[in-house]
Amino acid sequence: MGAVHSLDELARLVEGWTGEHGLYVRWTDDMERDLRTGVSRDELTGLELPGLSANSLKVETWWADRPLTAWLARRLYDYRHLSEKRGPGTSPWVVSGVERSRGPDNEPLIADCEPVAAIDMAVLDEVQREVERLGDDWGSLDRR
Repeated sequence: MGAVHSLDELARLVEGWTGEHGLYVRWTDDMERDLRTGVSRDELTGLELPGLSANSLKVETWWADRPLTAWLARRLYDYRHLSEKRGPGTSPWVVSGVERSRGPDNEPLIADCEPVAAIDMAVLDEVQREVERLGDDWGSLDRR
């Protein structure tokens, strides 16, 4: 398992993916725990969810011929607040898995999770620049 150090590198990984299951981004401070338990908890209720919460990296057809790097920047940008909210060591990972259900925010809950690559936190600086380049009207999903 390697690490992703740029949006271009992430795009190459997604474009070249031939694995059996889809690719997702998972924000975690402990991937080993996630693999061991296979569950997430709803932050509002504390309810154990039937899988690990993640966000799909699959490009939707309506995205058409727009740049893959812009799609991936958005997928990372929307949840970047988790690295601050959940504390030190929380970072994004590219994982493979099978969607089993949906969580309370309609996010995929995945089973059979396999880490594919850690995403270097420096990529988030590039994500920020990409979002600013595309326009500053994007809002985070942060509920603070």
